[in-house]
Amino acid sequence: MTDRNRIRPCHGWPGLFCCLLITVLTTKLAACPFCPGASVPLTEKLTHAHTACLVRWVEGDTGTIEKPGHTVFKVLKVIKQSQSTQYEKGSLITVNHYHFSKPGGPFLLTGTHGPKPLWENPTAITPASYAYVMQAPSLQRPTTERLQYFLKFLEHQDMIIANDAFAEFANAPFEDIVPLTPQLPREKLHHWLSSKSTPAPRLGLYGLMLGLCGNEDDIDFMEDKINVQAQGLRSGIGGLMSGYLMLTGSEGLDHLERSKFQQKNTSPNELFAAREAVSFMWTYGKGRYQIPPERLRQSMRMLLNRPELADLVIADLARWQDWTVMDRLVSLYDAEGYDYKGIRQAIIRYLLVASRYSDPSNGGPDATTAARARKYLTLIRDRDPQLVKRAERFY
Repeated sequence: MTDRNRIRPCHGWPGLFCCLLITVLTTKLAACPFCPGASVPLTEKLTHAHTACLVRWVEGDTGTIEKPGHTVFKVLKVIKQSQSTQYEKGSLITVNHYHFSKPGGPFLLTGTHGPKPLWENPTAITPASYAYVMQAPSLQRPTTERLQYFLKFLEHQDMIIANDAFAEFANAPFEDIVPLTPQLPREKLHHWLSSKSTPAPRLGLYGLMLGLCGNEDDIDFMEDKINVQAQGLRSGIGGLMSGYLMLTGSEGLDHLERSKFQQKNTSPNELFAAREAVSFMWTYGKGRYQIPPERLRQSMRMLLNRPELADLVIADLARWQDWTVMDRLVSLYDAEGYDYKGIRQAIIRYLLVASRYSDPSNGGPDATTAARARKYLTLIRDRDPQLVKRAERFY
C-alpha cells in the first residue's frame, strides 16, 4: 500500500493556499484576486509618510563588507514633513544604503518618524508622474471616487503613471470597481487584452473589467482566449474566465466545463484558473450575472476527478456547505491517486465542518448529516489518530 504520509510531488502549491483561501474567500476581498504582486501606490506612500521630498541623486557609495553603502540626495522640494524635521530646498539627505542612479536623477523620497526619518527606498519619478500623484485624490475620499481619477491613466505612456494607476485598481476591493462599469473603456480593454505589449500581471484585472462592461460582441473574443489548451501558466487567465462568466452566466459555465473540466489534456494550471473563476462567481456572482449556487456547486464537484486540485476543491465544497459529496470524499480517502496527506487533511476538515450541527435552513448540516460525519470521523480517527488530532487542534 502507498505510504499514507508520503507527500505528492508538486502537490504542495495548491495545498499551501488551501487554508488561506478558506479564510480569505469567506470575507470581502481587500484587493483584486487576479492581480499578483500589486505594489504600494504613490498616494499611499505619501499618506503614510511623515516626511516626503522631491529629490535628485547626487552621489552614492556601494560600500564594503566593513562599511555599509550610502546615497546622497539633494532636496528639490519638501512635500511634507513632521515638526521635528527641518528640511528645505537644497538640503542634503543621506540614506544608509546604496541606490544607483545617474547624477540628477529625480526621486520621491519618503520616510517615517523623525527628526532622523527611517527612509524607504526612493521611488523614481518624472515631471508627469509627479504632477499626476500631486493631483490625485487623497485616501480619505471614497475608493470608487478615487478610482475615477486613476481610470484614465491605465496604460499611460509614462510607465511610472501606468504602473501606479494599475496598483490603485489592483489594491481596490472589487465591489468598489463595479460602480465604475458605465465608465470603463470597453474598446481599450479589448485592445489591451489582445496586445502583447500589455504587462501580463494586468491581464486579470482587465479581464474582470471587460466582464463588467462588455457585451455580446466580446463573448467570442473571450471564448477564443479561454479555449487555448496551454500547458504553462497564463497570467491573468482566471480573471478573463471570471469576466466571461459575468457576461454569460450559466451558459458560459457550461462552456467552461466542456473546454476545461471535461478535457483530459487540460493542464493543472488551466484547471486552477477555472476553479478560481467558479469560486469568484460564488463570492461576487450577484445581480445580472448571477449563477445559481447549486449550479456552481455542481461545477466544483466535477473537479474532484482531478487529484491535483482535490484539496482545494474539498475546501471550497466545505465552505459552500455541500454535504452531498460526503460519502464520495470518504471513499477517496484510500483511493489510488488521492491517498496523500494534503487530501486526507482536507477530507478530515470537511468532516469536522459537517459534524457541527447548525441551522439547516441557513445551509448548515442537519442532525442526520452531522451524525454521519461524526461516524466517519470516528472511523478515520481509528486509523489516522494523529492526523485527526492535528486537524481538530487547528480547526
